[in-house]
Amino acid sequence: MSDKANCIKSTRFEDGLIIPGGESTVQGKLLKELGLFEPFKKMIENGLPVFGTCAGLLLLADKINNDDSSYLQTMDIVAERNAYGRQLGSFYTEADFKGIGTVPMTFIRAPYIKAVSEKARPLATVDGHIVAARQGNQLVTAFHPELNDSLHIHKYFCDMVANQ
Repeated sequence: MSDKANCIKSTRFEDGLIIPGGESTVQGKLLKELGLFEPFKKMIENGLPVFGTCAGLLLLADKINNDDSSYLQTMDIVAERNAYGRQLGSFYTEADFKGIGTVPMTFIRAPYIKAVSEKARPLATVDGHIVAARQGNQLVTAFHPELNDSLHIHKYFCDMVANQ
């Protein structure tokens, strides 16, 4: 095991975890290869606040349509991978986010949430598709809030961490 993996495994995640966008297949593979998959899953199941953006949403989703891969599966949502198309299908919009108001949203080959169980609640929709949801200590967005100047979504997650 690499020194980086050992460092990560020995780190104490006392506050929260952010799973960023990127390529969920690669992220899932690395989590398993580095021995981080089970520790992360257990920490999330034990209440560690987690925020998954784009690919992070896919890693937390219980089910991903048209994908047999299994990732962390800690959030009772069904996701649609690359629902907004290829890189050229990327777009920017603004929409209402429950409890915050209108926020900027940048989508890059983004998924969306096809369904939520009674445990999860939608927080934002775009064109009738759920693009943000929360289930207890877990927050997911299909868009990339880090690509805009607004810090409202980040503050929302920080408040989740502070109130945990």
